[in-house]
Amino acid sequence: MSPRSTPLGPLLAAAALSAAAAPHAAAQGARVQLDQISVEAAGPGPAIPAGSGLGGANVSGGDGGTSATSGGGGGPSGITGYVARVSPTATKTNTALIEAPQSISVVTREQLNDRNVQSLNEALAYTPGVSNNVFGFDPRFDSFYIRGFDETYTGVFRDGLRQSSVGFSAPRIEPYGAEAVTILRGPASGLYGLGSPGGIVDVTSKRPVFVPFGEVWFQGGNFDRYQGNFDLGSPVEGSDGTLAYRLTGAFRDANTFLPSGTDNRFTIAPAVTWKPSADTTFTLLTEYQRSKTPGVSTFYNAPGFVVTRLYQGDASFNAITQESYRIGYAFEHTFTPDLIFRQNVRYQNVNTTLAYTQIDSVTGLSAQRENGLIQDRLGSVALDNQLEAHLVTGPVSHTLIGGVDYLHYDYRRQAGFGLIPDLDLTGVTDFSTFRARTFVPRPALTSASDQTQDQVGLYIQEQAKFDRFVLTLTGRQDFVSQSTRSGTPDSLGAAQSRNDAVFTGRVGLNYLLAPGLVPYASYATTFTPQLGVDINGRSFKPATGDQIEAGVKYAIPGTAITGGFAGFDIVQSSVLQTDPTNVANTVASGSVESKGFEAELTANFAPGTNLTFAYTHLDLRYLTATYPGSTRSISGNAVSGIPGDTLAVFGTYQFPPASPLRGLQVGGGVRFSGTSFTDDLNTVRNPTVTQFDALVAYDFAALDPKYKGVRAQINAFNIFNRDYSTCQAGFCYRGAPATVIGSLIYRW
Repeated sequence: MSPRSTPLGPLLAAAALSAAAAPHAAAQGARVQLDQISVEAAGPGPAIPAGSGLGGANVSGGDGGTSATSGGGGGPSGITGYVARVSPTATKTNTALIEAPQSISVVTREQLNDRNVQSLNEALAYTPGVSNNVFGFDPRFDSFYIRGFDETYTGVFRDGLRQSSVGFSAPRIEPYGAEAVTILRGPASGLYGLGSPGGIVDVTSKRPVFVPFGEVWFQGGNFDRYQGNFDLGSPVEGSDGTLAYRLTGAFRDANTFLPSGTDNRFTIAPAVTWKPSADTTFTLLTEYQRSKTPGVSTFYNAPGFVVTRLYQGDASFNAITQESYRIGYAFEHTFTPDLIFRQNVRYQNVNTTLAYTQIDSVTGLSAQRENGLIQDRLGSVALDNQLEAHLVTGPVSHTLIGGVDYLHYDYRRQAGFGLIPDLDLTGVTDFSTFRARTFVPRPALTSASDQTQDQVGLYIQEQAKFDRFVLTLTGRQDFVSQSTRSGTPDSLGAAQSRNDAVFTGRVGLNYLLAPGLVPYASYATTFTPQLGVDINGRSFKPATGDQIEAGVKYAIPGTAITGGFAGFDIVQSSVLQTDPTNVANTVASGSVESKGFEAELTANFAPGTNLTFAYTHLDLRYLTATYPGSTRSISGNAVSGIPGDTLAVFGTYQFPPASPLRGLQVGGGVRFSGTSFTDDLNTVRNPTVTQFDALVAYDFAALDPKYKGVRAQINAFNIFNRDYSTCQAGFCYRGAPATVIGSLIYRW
């Protein structure tokens, strides 16, 4: 059963398993305002430093030159407004985006601020290749697709390390704590191990900088939304410029348009950087987060792919509460300019409790219901050791990186389910405001499961530059072991184990055709372990995939304008499907193909004036598959729920200082999603959906210098209140209505 084919969301889902280091003393004496912190850009074109109070400017530049590390996990660099020029995500080395042999995008801190992003899904809304609205409005998870492949459980990374997610223990990311979000499209197993063929999303945490700064946000919005954010840091007095700290936090108390659905969160993330010398950096990264969201996000579906306004949740038993914490560090030591060692480590723990109700059917004026109680616990350790070397042999310059990484998680679940009293709908005339609150008995926890997974990966990569050519060769050997037991809380059965050893890789070639103009081509492979056993009790072999990609990238010299065009063809094989000869069994014989092209443009024309454009055409189809629970072939059918065409454009304009409207910034965006099929039988199409967003902000320093740092900002999403629904795998979801959030910001 598809984890998203019922209102339970991912109930049954399980995971398959930058520039040089920052100068510490030179910046000591200055005290700067948040939006003035900037670094020299890497790559073509000079950095345009953000002026005082201009736009939603970056807090710390988001640049490896001001953060803890310069390579893998250190985040993008060479940032000007919405434009980044360098990122370690594609290669684990500081590589210019135009020299990476795959399509890659960066959402900078300034863009996150301007759009006042409230979730990881929203952060990805203006990125090519991403489908972030497949399941409508769902504040419970960061669920999205890249090039048609689900990334929820295997595609989210934090600071270069995989974020383990299983079942309902899929840790949410608070975007206010992110310095940047990097999207690498296409297989990434050659460097990162098991994962989706679609790519990965790497979130870079905010890190200390060696200048004093501070920022507070006060926000309010419709659906009784109230939120406060703070971000402050400084060098530690008496440390002689060797210690700096940063403290970031957010508190939210909010309702949603889902009756009885809250979206509450508390996050605090302390970080400390110790830099005893120019060659050594150690950054401690920690976070504690507690959240409460609705237990169910869906409305009752009537026959014919009609989503009603009868909400499935009951106010007396409707919540996911999640408590998580993480602690880790990023260490870097430069032995020589040509030999660098890095170690990134993180431990994370996630405890989740889900209480939900769902409506199974409606008879007359009575709704038949059931409920469930699920308790998930997930603890994980991620470790990545890297050694980077630079050398020259004749006319060829080499950047070599080799490493060993390790990932381990322990996952435990206890669950109980039951039927509950019918819901009486007598007298209800307006279901859009109807809120059920009845007695819902708490089910006993009668089932349990326990799963552990270990992954060890050894990887090596060569980036060779010869004349105008850049050749990238990546290879990795993974060893994955997994053990699963199931039964009751008091008695778990025998373990079912699976061991896999898989080699993956990538080869890419870039050609510097002209300054800032680089065509490229690449081939990459991927794998994903799969749970369960076949009719003979044998575990399934991993799903494997490969991609051919070709395109052209450009970075116009002397400007902050970048873009690219990419065509791709991905095939994933050994996908689980219904056995066509026995519908009670599952076999690993399905396959799916994703092919299409993407176009992207990102530009900064002046401080506070930016533009981002993203277009995707995607053809995602089953090559070999049967419809679940039947022998009916759906080979050649389109995969449901994934739009064939998407377009997203967002821009801002900051009135210049000489203008009578100085201090005013305006912006807006349009998000278009084309049609897709409601189910894999391809019987009915989802309609196209177009939504509009808007930004109006004012910096009060334009009125009087004494108000320097004070900014008011209003963000509106789906401003024309487009009422829409979307269906995937035969189940339909409602989209979010118009949302308005006002912010008062003070930076010092």
